[in-house]
Amino acid sequence: MDAKTPLPSTAEKMKIVKSAWDAAPAGPKKDAALKHYQAAQKAQTAKNDAECDRELDAAKHALV
Repeated sequence: MDAKTPLPSTAEKMKIVKSAWDAAPAGPKKDAALKHYQAAQKAQTAKNDAECDRELDAAKHALV
């Protein structure tokens, strides 16, 4: 029996990515992540969760 961890909501993902962005050092990776984060905010405002999730994943990837 597998106990699956529930996936975080879009709002929780926004908080996670924002805190990772806040902690990141200045530079091109942080700048790229900011563009994706801002796009995620716009998608969230438009209630487009799929687009918001894609942009948050891109922001997270940009910080790595």
